[in-house]
Amino acid sequence: MGKAGIGFRILISIALFAFGSVKSFAVEVADDRGVGVLLDSPARRVVALAPHLTEILFHIRGGDRLVGVMDHSDFPAAAQSLPRVGTHNRLDIEAILALKPDLIVGWGSGNPPQDIALLERLGLPVFISEPRAVADIGTLMRRLGTLIDEASFARQRAADFEKGVNDLAVRYSNRRRLRVFFQVWEQPLYTLNREHIVSELIADCGGANIFADLAGLSPVVSLEAVIARDPQVIVGGSSADALPAWVKRWREWPSVTAVRLGQIHVINADHIGRMGPRLLDGMRALCNAIDQARNAV
Repeated sequence: MGKAGIGFRILISIALFAFGSVKSFAVEVADDRGVGVLLDSPARRVVALAPHLTEILFHIRGGDRLVGVMDHSDFPAAAQSLPRVGTHNRLDIEAILALKPDLIVGWGSGNPPQDIALLERLGLPVFISEPRAVADIGTLMRRLGTLIDEASFARQRAADFEKGVNDLAVRYSNRRRLRVFFQVWEQPLYTLNREHIVSELIADCGGANIFADLAGLSPVVSLEAVIARDPQVIVGGSSADALPAWVKRWREWPSVTAVRLGQIHVINADHIGRMGPRLLDGMRALCNAIDQARNAV
């Protein structure tokens, strides 16, 4: 064999050695930190570290992969029987390790950072999500679908969700804009600024968040500040069937336009407060509430 042939064989050998020495991954997806999550094969044992992540995984046909969830992961009903691995301020690391997960799906602002760092130091693949806009939810569905080998189904689910949101925005966003106060909590009085996803929903429903300009994602405001900005609609969440006490207390302030016109609306807190597929239901209820007020003003 000539020198050219020997050289060619050496190059092929070097190439084969190089490819064989580099670990290949079946799945690679970047999370919201920009960190690549690498899996040898699609995830089959998943721990979800927030109720909305549990909902999304069930929604994209990943419920049978879930082996552990957080407290308050109560939807769908099948989630209620899954092992609990922590609360909003503490993860049960031992319980998580005992479940032998091949993927952990976390929530950037909702999980203790020191616990997430420990899980990563222990060598567990951790995908961190941080949805801040409505569009992020569809993106999250697609990414998780890839990680659990349900990419095609997740894409369809994401497209359906995005179409529902867009249809509502087209229908309501250009209608007469009303001043909206969104109440997160009563004592102290918490609301949301423009950076929160709910403020985006208010705008898409044809409303204007009266505290969009404040600093901090969930600022505390005074009763006097709400009265001064005089909302035409007051909206808050509740998981109870009975009328929340905060509605009754607002009725003591008829000088506020929303109170005088009877435009105090309660939305299912799990729909409007969880960044998952049921946010579409929350948006629908929010748009209906603002539109009712529009007809009353």
